[in-house]
Amino acid sequence: MLNLSQSLGLSSIRVSGSAWTPASEGDLVAWYKNQTGILLNDADVSKWEDSANSYDMVQATATEQPAYNSGDIDFDSSDTQYLQSTSDIVLSGEFTFGIKLSPDATNVVVVGDNTAPNEFFKITSTNKLRFKTDGNEVDLSLDSGTFIGDFNLVVTRNSSDLITLWVNGVAQDDTETLAGTAEINAIGVRNSDNNPYDGTISEVQIYSSTSSGLTANVNDYLSSI
Repeated sequence: MLNLSQSLGLSSIRVSGSAWTPASEGDLVAWYKNQTGILLNDADVSKWEDSANSYDMVQATATEQPAYNSGDIDFDSSDTQYLQSTSDIVLSGEFTFGIKLSPDATNVVVVGDNTAPNEFFKITSTNKLRFKTDGNEVDLSLDSGTFIGDFNLVVTRNSSDLITLWVNGVAQDDTETLAGTAEINAIGVRNSDNNPYDGTISEVQIYSSTSSGLTANVNDYLSSI
């Protein structure tokens, strides 16, 4: 299968990889930047600052703080480790999520809302990602391979509420449609402290828009981390 750049011929519209960063986008809502804005409690993460706005993710409880490991934030589900903001990121229309991660298990939430029910992105099995909002859900299946190991994950929703999953720059065949207001205030858990993530997360980008150019830039940027 062709990747996004090859299938759409985006070289003429993509911002140069050396110049583009998430901060180049006016619709950047939150950016948890790799190896940036990380406050440590010894070797554990007590805060991951939002490099775009003020949705800082924090964890005051020492036993629930993920570890910092060579630039990656390492979550252990046995201790229900997660980071949480005091306010919600609210996305009622288009969005783009870009995440660099390496899950070690399934049935784990990557990002979600830990104060409101039914709001999350969850790896439900080795080949399915679930997006749930306002009590409704869709499952997006991989074309091949599994969600275990290192990869770049991008999820987009366009103006027609079409949800598309991208893995390592390749759009997966399974697309779904789901409207609703997505609310996010936590990395690694959903309400209430359920399905804790297990594995590492290196970067999270959240935008209130989507386009072929933005998706290409996010995929390229994540692949360079």
